[in-house]
Amino acid sequence: MFSCSIEPKPIEYGLDNCSYCKMTIVDEQHAAQIVTQKGRAYNFDAIECMIEYRREYLDQPVALYLVTTFGEPGKLTNAVKAEFLVSPELPSPMGGNLTAFQSHEKAAEAKSKYPGRVLDWEELFENYQSKNMDSLK
Repeated sequence: MFSCSIEPKPIEYGLDNCSYCKMTIVDEQHAAQIVTQKGRAYNFDAIECMIEYRREYLDQPVALYLVTTFGEPGKLTNAVKAEFLVSPELPSPMGGNLTAFQSHEKAAEAKSKYPGRVLDWEELFENYQSKNMDSLK
């Protein structure tokens, strides 16, 4: 008998499918993951898929929201502490143009190269609508 630990689970790029859109996860720059309080991991090919999945399907309490951040492909980090840039010059797999960064400073620095809007997790989660990402720019 073993217990499910509440920690990030490795994403197998090129093999795992997105829990929301079912596409194969290949982009290590934009992947995301939810880990429930029971330790179950749900993988996503894009941050926008993670948010939509949480809104539509997941009725279990979430222990961790995780994202891969710009410049650190494949490394999952706490989404709640991350900052996000919505910029058409940084396309994401599902077309939301949504990229995560380790800090506000890194997101602001990227914004100087890739014009867009910087949001924290709360702003992103509360304001995100898949059909209207333009409102976040």
